[in-house]
Amino acid sequence: MKEIRTKKFLPRKKNALLIRRVREKLTPASSPAPPTGLYLSPFTYPISSPAPDCSFCSPGLLYLDLNIYRETVIKALVKEQSEELYQLIEKVNFDGKYYRIKNVRFGEWEHCWDLAVRVQFYGTMPGLAFEPRKIISKENKKIIYKSLVLVNPYELWERKLVEKLWNLQDRIEFLIAKILFHECIHILIFLGKTLHSGLEQTNIFLEFKELLKFTNSKKLCPEGCGVRCHLRNLVDLYPSFSEDSEEKSDLVSELYEFLIHEKYSIKKTDLAFGLPCSNRKISQDYVKLTALKMGPCMEINKKNWKEEVNRLQKDLEKLYDRIDGNQK
Repeated sequence: MKEIRTKKFLPRKKNALLIRRVREKLTPASSPAPPTGLYLSPFTYPISSPAPDCSFCSPGLLYLDLNIYRETVIKALVKEQSEELYQLIEKVNFDGKYYRIKNVRFGEWEHCWDLAVRVQFYGTMPGLAFEPRKIISKENKKIIYKSLVLVNPYELWERKLVEKLWNLQDRIEFLIAKILFHECIHILIFLGKTLHSGLEQTNIFLEFKELLKFTNSKKLCPEGCGVRCHLRNLVDLYPSFSEDSEEKSDLVSELYEFLIHEKYSIKKTDLAFGLPCSNRKISQDYVKLTALKMGPCMEINKKNWKEEVNRLQKDLEKLYDRIDGNQK
């Protein structure tokens, strides 16, 4: 699969998201400065600066001591909803350091997965999940995959959340658990993609794989076909992308998988923690970011671009509704 090429742009609207493959070297977790290429959670802003920018924070957030949360309580909240996700973070402290979460021997090589989790205020991005960085040690015959999750509980004073939990400590622990739950779904799916065929997979990865297969089937036409068609039309409007038909098809497939990936993660998190978003809201936010992350549209194509984005949003909302209808 070809890498999605994007151009930098500044945050404009809440509840946005961006997906890009990360190939750059990650900053040490002891002093995290997220690179531009990130896999952002459904409620995040795309960013163009190399380090967290506190200028987007509410002034009150800067003075809140995050040490009031208890890791044991957060892990218990996650465990209550998913044993698989709990096992992922069971041995991980939320200090930004990498911890070994899994290792499997395959032939002469040992495959290891390391995860770091850090909780901090860094702007208006509730969660960031980095795709694994692959490190090969020929001398030790080890392949190590390092993933980083950043959790930013800046939404502590959202009205619905405050009405649900008046106690500040309970609220921050609930919010951290909710964000972490969502981001760890991404991590498990990334993990599933790196495992060799024949090795045991997690239920979450297998569920997502089945959902993706279902959304690519004829059963979900015309919504699925419509979404892919509109994605292809949007790609065609950008002269920066290659004229190679196979490359464009790969890009459309990756964008489509991205939209299904996020729908799966959001729905699973909503079922576990509540406070859901409507399919209309989700599709509106995702469609705009899917289009914008391709880069700024040329002035000559702006009218066609807006029309195609609107069509994509309508079909994507219908597709999400069909997914929900078939999962009841």
